[in-house]
Amino acid sequence: MNVDRRFRDRAEAGRLLADRLAEIEWHDPVVLALPRGGVPVAVPVAGRLGVPVEVFVARKVGMPGDEEFGIGAVAENLEEMVVGDAAAQLGFDPHKLGELAAREREEVRRRVEVYRGGRPLPELAGRDVILIDDGLATGVTMEAAALAVRAAGPRRLVIAVPVGAPSTRSRLAGVADAVVCLTAPPRLGAIGAWYDDFQQVGDGEVLDLLAAAGSGAGPR
Repeated sequence: MNVDRRFRDRAEAGRLLADRLAEIEWHDPVVLALPRGGVPVAVPVAGRLGVPVEVFVARKVGMPGDEEFGIGAVAENLEEMVVGDAAAQLGFDPHKLGELAAREREEVRRRVEVYRGGRPLPELAGRDVILIDDGLATGVTMEAAALAVRAAGPRRLVIAVPVGAPSTRSRLAGVADAVVCLTAPPRLGAIGAWYDDFQQVGDGEVLDLLAAAGSGAGPR
C-alpha cells in the first residue's frame, strides 16, 4: 500500500480501485455506490468487473456548525442511527441527535426517490456486495450503509475505497468481511486533499453516470 498515493479525480481513483478488485475472485457480485461521491468511483469498478452498479443511500449526520464532521449517520433500510464516538465524547443528548437524524432521514428518502425512482435494490442475499465511496474519514456513513447491507444477507460484504484513515479502516473491518483501501495515510486530513479534482458531485451527474452504466431510466 502506498500511503502517499494521490488521485487525479474520482474516475481515476475508480479505475485504480478496479484494478485491485479485479484480482479478487467474486461470487455473483454487485456494486453499490454511496452517493454522491461514491458513484464516479464505483462506475469504473462495475465496468471493469462487468457487474451491475446501483446506489445505496446513507447520510452523514454532521455536527452543528461543522456539518462535514460526522457525529453519526443514517441509511436506507436501517432503523437506528449509527452514533459515532465523537457524539458521546462531545456530550450530545439523545433528543438532539434524534432531531439531527430525522432531518437526514428525509434527505435519504429524497435521494432514494431521485436516484432510483421506485426502482428496487438488486437482490443482495447470497451475493458478494462491494460497497464503494470516495473515501473514509470518520467512517460513520459507511458503517451505517454496511450495517444495512449486512442485514440483507450477502454472502460476502466488501468495503472498497481509494483512501481512508487507518483507524477507520481497521474499525470497519469488524463490520464488513474485508476493507480494500488503496492508500491509508497516517495523517489523513480531509478526503478531498488526496484528489487533485474533488468537485462536488450533483444529482444530475449521479443520474447520468448511472444511466451510462445501464442503471436507471436514462439521461435526463
